[in-house]
Amino acid sequence: MPIIIPKDLPAYEILTNENIFVMNAERAVTQDIRPIEIAILNLMPTKVETETQLLRLLGNTPLQVNVTLLNTGSYKSKNTSEEHLERFYRSFSSVKNKHFDGMIITGAPVETLAFEDVLYWSELKEIMDFSEKMVTSTIYICWGAQAALYYHYGIKKKPLRTKMFGVFPVRRLENDPLLKGMDDVFYIPHSRHTGIDEKAVYENENLRVLAYSKKAGASVMKSKDGKKIFLTGHSEYDRYTLRNEFERDKKKGLLIKAPYNYFSDKEMRDVDMKWASAANLIFYNWINYYVYQVTPFDLEV
Repeated sequence: MPIIIPKDLPAYEILTNENIFVMNAERAVTQDIRPIEIAILNLMPTKVETETQLLRLLGNTPLQVNVTLLNTGSYKSKNTSEEHLERFYRSFSSVKNKHFDGMIITGAPVETLAFEDVLYWSELKEIMDFSEKMVTSTIYICWGAQAALYYHYGIKKKPLRTKMFGVFPVRRLENDPLLKGMDDVFYIPHSRHTGIDEKAVYENENLRVLAYSKKAGASVMKSKDGKKIFLTGHSEYDRYTLRNEFERDKKKGLLIKAPYNYFSDKEMRDVDMKWASAANLIFYNWINYYVYQVTPFDLEV
């Protein structure tokens, strides 16, 4: 079954060409099906790229998924056109009384700032409170995961000596439904300057580490009740996202090493994508086991 998105959203044509089943709202209403309602709070500066990556993963499910793109009212994106935001995004204030089956909160390039110094921190706290009451299950990605661990459990982030940058092998620790179908070792891209206090994670009885990397640390975690999923990496990344970040940072004159375990040639142009299957399984399993299987048929009850 498809994801339901506007036909003029840039992702629509991209995903259609990839044979991802997308459907516009006009066609969707003709089907007698209650779609799964997913909200995406997109905090990334590259909004079109990020929304396409996430919609690609949400389209890999037999369920009809209706997606609502959200942005913050307390901060205006400088890298996405105002026209795009006005046409395809909604403010949190416009949906704060609506229930959702699932929610995704992305990363953001603010990880070197203290959480309280982020311009939209107050609004994000309100959104995370909202997710506890009005959303069946929420996925937090990268900085989003750090923010949620800090806000809900008081777990601090810490600066890394060098950027965690590359595609890292991750070992499954538990046979959790979120990792159903996974190999014992799978791969996740990481791109971040900070880590989390993992000792505090392991000591918290309300958190479980599901997958761990010797180099990248705790990579997949969840709350005991399954309402919160934490991904410290970027499973959603496209084939060339890390390459684009690498070239961007080099142009800025930053000291950065090539992404670990990523390029397949000495010229650092070609990439063997080794994380796509794991990414699809994580999001497929999340929708199936943590959203669809437990969400009520009538969200407003």
